[in-house]
Amino acid sequence: MPTDAARPPDDGDVFAAADLGSNSFHLVVARYGRGELRVIDRLRESVRLAAGLRDDGSLNRERREAAYACLARFGQRLAGVAADHVRAVATNAVRQLAHPQAFLLPAETALGHPIEIVSGREEARLIYLGVAHGLPLAEHKRLVVDIGGGSTEFIIGRGFDALERESLQVGCIASTLRFFGDGRITPRRWQQAKGEIAVELQQFGAHYRERGWAEAVGSSGTAKAIGAVVQANGWSDGGITAASLDKLREALLRSGDISRLDLAGLSGERTPIIAGGVVILETVFDTFRLERMSVCETAMREGLLHDMLGRALQTDPRHTSIGALAQRSDVDQAQAARVSRTATMLFEQVAGAWQLEAPARDLLGWCAQIHEIGLAIAHSQHHLHGAYIAANSDLAGFGSQEQALLAAILRSHRRRPDDGQLQALPARMQPAAQRLTALLRLAVLLHRARSDEPLPALRLAASGNQLALELPRSWLERHPLTRVDLEQERDYLKHIDIKLQVAKA
Repeated sequence: MPTDAARPPDDGDVFAAADLGSNSFHLVVARYGRGELRVIDRLRESVRLAAGLRDDGSLNRERREAAYACLARFGQRLAGVAADHVRAVATNAVRQLAHPQAFLLPAETALGHPIEIVSGREEARLIYLGVAHGLPLAEHKRLVVDIGGGSTEFIIGRGFDALERESLQVGCIASTLRFFGDGRITPRRWQQAKGEIAVELQQFGAHYRERGWAEAVGSSGTAKAIGAVVQANGWSDGGITAASLDKLREALLRSGDISRLDLAGLSGERTPIIAGGVVILETVFDTFRLERMSVCETAMREGLLHDMLGRALQTDPRHTSIGALAQRSDVDQAQAARVSRTATMLFEQVAGAWQLEAPARDLLGWCAQIHEIGLAIAHSQHHLHGAYIAANSDLAGFGSQEQALLAAILRSHRRRPDDGQLQALPARMQPAAQRLTALLRLAVLLHRARSDEPLPALRLAASGNQLALELPRSWLERHPLTRVDLEQERDYLKHIDIKLQVAKA
């Protein structure tokens, strides 16, 4: 479904993507022209967020302050870039926080832009998109492996499409701390690490091998660091080979301790976390029976740029995800279309007064498309079932907070709204969530009869938290059930601080 949520880009428009990784924070800025993006600036800082994670899900002060300082510098660079051309995402380290919003609120203030949390599989999709745009277009399948600070993503794709996506909770920082926390590198610890990582890979290793690929690619810092070391030492003449990994492992074991590592091509910044990255990659080579892996310069931040551009060019993967979810749930497409049309019509009448922009219209349309997905489980409490499905499904293109927003609106689209779930959303999302919930509820109510009979001319006006709905008196008299429903709706909407008035024209 096309969208005009963002205007088509003009030559000279600037886009920017910030990737808040578990090891490094990246900012990439690109200029659009002649149908493509050209990178004009890059910033990178080693924040090591994953190193500050405590067992209770909190983040130590040192890493937290380093993150905020870095984001403030990024924010300075983003001054002047249009807000709708900036995307910032947080990955595994923020996913692991017990209270991510406590970190995100000051982080967003420092950056000056909202920050999305993406799931592991969505991170994998974005990584693949970035890698695919950084390599020559090919018809064959590729295996992409991205070893980050706190997680590792595995993707099989062809062209620009990710066919398989997986994410494991193993990363170079986390694995170094877990297996070599005191710095000592011994054969016994190495084998223990490989054994535990191999068990995790068994979840999908056989399936991936059955799917097959013609080329293996490593992306992000760990792969680039290992590639630099094996080439600087003459162990490989291109990329990373199984034989070169054997030599790198032996060099690490000979050192006996991370503090004594002295390898050509290994930067001081990478030295403290290289052991975890190498043991992960060696296990990946063994599990997937790899002989060689090339190294790609692009990764998730470039994927974010191209995903943003896709949205602007009306190829938003979120539309496809919502359509697929509706199809899987066997949604009544005719009813979904009725509710969607009416919800959009109501939106257009109040968008100006309520300061709702085009992205909110898309969100409302998606909610209308899937507001009945819970019926696939049961009619009773189907709004609760639908909210759970929306929150927990693998929806390409959506961040975690966006899915939570979808779920909150679906949870409240019938019966008494769940003001608690709406208030649990990030503060910046709450006003729009309440207002879109009210619009969806009215659209659903007006189509309770599931009839193709056209609605009468109606008017909806908004002022602050007040809604005034005007319907023809004669139509209301012919539809007594709707009249009663609207009277009850006044009481329901009070729970989300919306005051509804119904007038008869």
